[in-house]
Amino acid sequence: MTQNSIQYPELKERDIDRIIEMAWEDRTPFEAITFQFGLKEKEIIELMRKEMKLSSFKMWRKRVNGRSTKHQKLRAFTNGRFKCSRQRSISGNTISKRS
Repeated sequence: MTQNSIQYPELKERDIDRIIEMAWEDRTPFEAITFQFGLKEKEIIELMRKEMKLSSFKMWRKRVNGRSTKHQKLRAFTNGRFKCSRQRSISGNTISKRS
């Protein structure tokens, strides 16, 4: 957390760190952060602005601006999770390994 951090009394430092991590993830929509932490998209952007260096914040905004995967309504897939066609199948608790 930076010196100029915004104060969210209901959020712990680890929660803020997790929000930042989720916001950076390409496939985590803002709605998932809202559901888990109760912050709206504008509040997430404000938190990111306050917690990150200016250059990092600008890079993040450029990256997520217009990205369909960051908004639930704009996603091409609706049921389940996205799965790459090249992803190996996972059976039970064991992950298929290359031979």
